Amino acid sequence: MRIALAGTGAFGIKHLDGLQNIDGVSVTAVVSRRLEQAEEVARKYGVPVATTSLDEVLASDDVDAVILCTPTQLHASQSIAAMRAGKNVQVEIPVADSWADAREVDRVQRETGRTCMVGHTRRFNPSHQWVRRRILAGELSIQQMDVQTYFFRRTNMNAAGQPRSWTDHLLWHHAAHTVDLFQYQTGEQSQLHHAVQGPIHPELGIAMDMSIQLRTPSGKICTLSLSFNNDGPLGTFFRYICDNGTYIARYDDLVTGREEPIDVSHVDVSTNGIELQDREFVAAINEGREPNSSIASVLGCYQVLGELETQLASQR
Repeated sequence: MRIALAGTGAFGIKHLDGLQNIDGVSVTAVVSRRLEQAEEVARKYGVPVATTSLDEVLASDDVDAVILCTPTQLHASQSIAAMRAGKNVQVEIPVADSWADAREVDRVQRETGRTCMVGHTRRFNPSHQWVRRRILAGELSIQQMDVQTYFFRRTNMNAAGQPRSWTDHLLWHHAAHTVDLFQYQTGEQSQLHHAVQGPIHPELGIAMDMSIQLRTPSGKICTLSLSFNNDGPLGTFFRYICDNGTYIARYDDLVTGREEPIDVSHVDVSTNGIELQDREFVAAINEGREPNSSIASVLGCYQVLGELETQLASQR
């Protein structure tokens, strides 16, 4: 399978590292906003084409699929362009920054029949897979998920601490991880949800602090705290409070509520969530099936985000 990567920032590099471990995959092109950056990454990973033009890549017969790690504001339009060009597409989270655009991506996927997978990595992290398997086996039932998403980002920077050309968003990016994971793990769509946010940053134009609550029809709840003002441990920390134990997931690692490590090394073929996400993308295309975290399967997350955005707008 010949894959092109658009976006050579922190997560683009993570995908390139993961793709190197998948048999039968070659990266045939990289796209970046700056040609010199595209060329540097192409040299490092042995990619034959480096360009600033996604249109050029989508027109190429040497590309079967595209992974989009571009700015959030471009995700929906670029996903649609890729599918209409006959390419399968994996787009990093979020698929869109509006409910209307997310629905349009879903519509075009159904129209074209192309694979469209969204990078909801939490579905693939071994830590969350371990919990899900126990839920599906009837060994666990979630009572509450308590989640903290904390960064220190008072300027535009990416996960590698480098300047970024666009502004990240607590609701449409970081909350999307948790809203989707909560609904995925409980098997229910949130019935009640509410959000509040702190002041809007005068330069970035976004809220730097936010709190979200969700509840499913059966009464399972999720409490999510998000901040770009947190000068301390950074990242997202998931506490699963269950009927049969408490578990804390930190990306690919898992401990009990008493900080006792749980071995998740045998959950899947890799302990790298991004690599597992890419493996699912490739496998779904090869097998002609819908991937886990397809646009159709994550659409309920974006419906909730759209309703929360309406709530937050009314508070200003």
